[in-house]
Amino acid sequence: MKQPGFFDVEERLARSSGLGDQLEAFSRTVDFEAFRRDLEQALACSDGSKGGRPPFDPVMMFRILVIQTLNNLSDERTEYLINGCLSCMCFLGLGLSERMPDARTAWLFRERLTQAGAIEGLFNHFDTTLRNAGYLPMAGQILEATLVAAPKQNSNAEKNNLWEGRIPEDWQDKPAKLSHKDRHARWTLKFMKAKRQDDGTMPSSDLAIPFFGYKSHVSIDRKFRFIGKWKTTNAAASDGARLRERLLGKTNTASGVWADTAYRSKANEDFMEKQGFVSKVHRKKPHLKPMPRHIQRSNAGKSVIRSRVEHVFADQKSQMGLFIRTIGITQSTTRIGLANIVCNMRRFLFLERINAAA
Repeated sequence: MKQPGFFDVEERLARSSGLGDQLEAFSRTVDFEAFRRDLEQALACSDGSKGGRPPFDPVMMFRILVIQTLNNLSDERTEYLINGCLSCMCFLGLGLSERMPDARTAWLFRERLTQAGAIEGLFNHFDTTLRNAGYLPMAGQILEATLVAAPKQNSNAEKNNLWEGRIPEDWQDKPAKLSHKDRHARWTLKFMKAKRQDDGTMPSSDLAIPFFGYKSHVSIDRKFRFIGKWKTTNAAASDGARLRERLLGKTNTASGVWADTAYRSKANEDFMEKQGFVSKVHRKKPHLKPMPRHIQRSNAGKSVIRSRVEHVFADQKSQMGLFIRTIGITQSTTRIGLANIVCNMRRFLFLERINAAA
């Protein structure tokens, strides 16, 4: 084995930078120090006057959660990555000889943020950063929801008990088992359009696929496509009812609201009119009647705009591999909230790169 040289690490990092190191771009563009105050308040960090091993820096730990969210890693794989990846060490500001946080430390940090309800505050803080950078919510907002998978772990009898709000009998005297059972995730059906066959014919019905997990509801601005509002529910929750649950922001420079037919209801239309929003929600097909041509054209025009929200979910699922690894809706909300923060960070990097090249 070749003996390492003095500049081997620097040369390896320079090569990584030349290949497009995303973490380096994060460090260069995102001011992580701006999160320090919120993190310290949420964690109630000690000043060290009582002694004991000094805690890891909260901003560095938050950077670890960013790495974890970018790659959808378990705590154990996160520990492995930050110990073996030079780019991650550089992003965290740690040297080869310094003490590294382990999987338990990463889990505890995320758990403390969850218990303090700090994720929404961190999201709002970065939203303020985006506004200060000139990315004001413009041109209206688009609503959509997507399903986020969670591990399947319950039998049919257990599912029925959970649907009815009861804890299965064989769980009640086993607290360890109960703590590892997700009582908030739900089953639902995911409908997909049938694809045309090789011979050109279309199947007689669409596909309905059983799905278990949670649902991520978001509202993005039409201009820059940043997530402005978000909410997490179980997978069986109605999309339309969430519109009236603080999913619409009032700081957008335009009043238009785009969404698919799931959000079309009299209650929602009355709510938007009362709050000063202009509904651009898709209209539903009349029951047992063909869709009028003018409504078809109107819906088609709205789809061109509404489809932009799908890019957000594609980024989270395809690029970041969003998947729920935790138990319960509180921890799942933290996971999805972190994914929304990192998604906005990635969008911020993209827009800043375009502006720099212009």
